[in-house]
Amino acid sequence: MLFPHLDERQQRLALATEARLLGHGGVRAVARTAGVSETTVRKGVFELEGGEDPLPGWRVRRCGGGRKSAEELDPRLVPALLALVEPDERGDPISPLRWTTKSLRHLAEELAGQGHPVSAPTVGRLLRENGFSLQVNAKTLEGRQHPDRDAQFRYINEQVKQHQGAGEPVISVDAKKKEKLGQLPNAGREWRPKGEPVKVEDHSFFFCARPDAEQAIPYGVYDLTADTGWVNVGCDHDTAAFAVASIRRWWQARGRDDYPQATRLLITADAGGSNGYRSRV
Repeated sequence: MLFPHLDERQQRLALATEARLLGHGGVRAVARTAGVSETTVRKGVFELEGGEDPLPGWRVRRCGGGRKSAEELDPRLVPALLALVEPDERGDPISPLRWTTKSLRHLAEELAGQGHPVSAPTVGRLLRENGFSLQVNAKTLEGRQHPDRDAQFRYINEQVKQHQGAGEPVISVDAKKKEKLGQLPNAGREWRPKGEPVKVEDHSFFFCARPDAEQAIPYGVYDLTADTGWVNVGCDHDTAAFAVASIRRWWQARGRDDYPQATRLLITADAGGSNGYRSRV
C-alpha cells in the first residue's frame, strides 16, 4: 500500500529496512516480493548501515547521479558527428548561424553504422550545442544558385563577426505573413464560459477579399548578438518606408539603450519586397 507513494530512494530504503528486520535471506525474500533486483535492496541496506544523511530538498539522487550523457560515454561521438555534417555545411565553419541539410534520423543511422549508436533526438541536441540548426533539404535547391553564393555568405558572415567583435549592433530583419483584421474564424479552441463562444464571421474569404479590409503586418527585428527579438506591427502596406520605420522604432526603443556606444549598424535581410535592394528609401 505504501510502496507506490514513495520515490526511488525512499522505496530502496523501505525495502532495505524490511530486509534487515527479516535477517538472513531477507534481501532475497524482499526482492522477490517487491519484484525488484537484489542489487537494489542490497544497495539500500548499505545506505542504511553507512548512516548517510538525507539528500537536500526533494532530490532522489546525489549530484552527478543518473545515466551519463552519450558524449561522456562515447568521447568520439561528437567528432564523428561533426565530421559528417561539416563537409555539407554551408558557409563558414565558425559562422554565428550554422546549418546543415542532413536530417537527424539519417545522421543517427550513419553514426550507428560507424559504431556510435545514438538516437535522433540526441543528435539534434549535440548539433544545437555546437551551433547548428536543422534546415529543410529543399531550401538549398529552390531557384537558381548564383556561382558566388558561398563567397557572398562568407563575406556577410565575416562582416557580422567584425561588427560583433567591435561591439556594434547586428540585426536580421524581415516582414512576416500579413493577417487580416476583424472577427474572423481561427483554428483551435480556448476556454470560455459555457454557452458563450466568441462570435465570428461565417465566410471569412468574403471578408478577406474586400479591398478595404484592414490588415496587420508584423515586421521582425532580430538582434543576433543579444539573441532577442522585437516586432513592429503596421496596418498599411509592406513597403520600404515601413521597413525603415520599423528599424528606426527598434533603434529608438531598444537599440540605442543596448548599444549606447554604437557608431555603425549592420542589417542583414532577404533582398525582396520591402527589403528590396532597389528601394532607395
